[in-house]
Amino acid sequence: MDILIAGGIVTEVVAAGASNGRPGRRLDLSSYLLLGAPTEPHAHLDKTGTFDDVACGTGELNDAREAWQRWSAGRDRADIIRRAEGTLSALVAHGATAVRTHVALHPDEKVPVALEALIELRERWRDRVNLQVVPMLSLDTPDELAKTAVKAGADRLGDAPYRSPDPEAAVGRLVGLAQAYEVGLDVHTDETLDPGTLTLATLADLVIARDFPHPVTASHCVSLGQVPPDRLGPIVDKVAEAGIGVVTLPLTNLYLQGRGRSPIPRGLTAVQPLLAAGVVVAGGGDNVGDPFNPMGRADPMETASLLVTAAHLTVEQGYSAVSDAARQVLGLPPAGPVPGRVADLLAIKASSLTEAVGRATEERLVFTAGRLVSRVTVRRELFGVAGSPDRP
Repeated sequence: MDILIAGGIVTEVVAAGASNGRPGRRLDLSSYLLLGAPTEPHAHLDKTGTFDDVACGTGELNDAREAWQRWSAGRDRADIIRRAEGTLSALVAHGATAVRTHVALHPDEKVPVALEALIELRERWRDRVNLQVVPMLSLDTPDELAKTAVKAGADRLGDAPYRSPDPEAAVGRLVGLAQAYEVGLDVHTDETLDPGTLTLATLADLVIARDFPHPVTASHCVSLGQVPPDRLGPIVDKVAEAGIGVVTLPLTNLYLQGRGRSPIPRGLTAVQPLLAAGVVVAGGGDNVGDPFNPMGRADPMETASLLVTAAHLTVEQGYSAVSDAARQVLGLPPAGPVPGRVADLLAIKASSLTEAVGRATEERLVFTAGRLVSRVTVRRELFGVAGSPDRP
């Protein structure tokens, strides 16, 4: 097919060669599969690339959190930008044209250094990627610091209310702050295997009761995956009614959850029941090379693959979770090689979606609003085979 683009929008999809003779620049993508570009809906760019520098203990979530708090106090702004930019460039090279990152706030800082660093990075990369920045509040975060974060350019507010001694009050406070500052939410929700911890239900109740007018995302929702089927239905229905988008994060939650338990649970949310209830479910990569997860390739194809293998989605569902659904969670219009959609596109050297997700070759071209912003080519040489050149 020929894909025609004007003004950052796909205008026509016609038979191959049918656009010959029309004015404009042309790019031959023979042997590539053309997809709507993936999106990373949940990253932690302020933490990325710090695993080897932080003594992170046992790999338990609480140990990682405490180690991070000790190490990160007083960090240098330039160092934050340098590490974050490295991972952001990898995300873009792998196809992501939109990224949402969370950023930790220290309650005793008057100037949120990491937040300002990522906002600076957002402006620096604006022509290549849509970067959204979400500051993470906590029990100790003064309301004034939350206000400062919004004024500085935060796209949404976040928190992890399930960690509070009074989770319901923490959810109420967070929703109240978001209402006061007229901003949406992306909440670290129930990152625990305890099925008795369900701040997701509280969040849905409040969103409905207060007629909350801004977008709401619930990330992780791990304990929901441990809820018995007879209790699960009413909860997911309520989440659907509230219009809350859910982001599941398989790589980090497979790493962090279930240590020392037998049998070991998978640590994912209730992906299939949520989808069946009509909830928008996206997939994210979460942490990359930090105390919360030493692994991660900053590649949405890795997330899609894990959703196929660990959450038992189809390949099409897995890729949708990191593309169409992820854009929806970020509040972005649909993208892809379809007339009327935004021309955020990924061309990957593959003959099918299964091959693209499964093999995830690095050989890709990435387009933001129809503009080529990244190209990775791969050269592969095999030696010692009949007919091949000798090793140099």
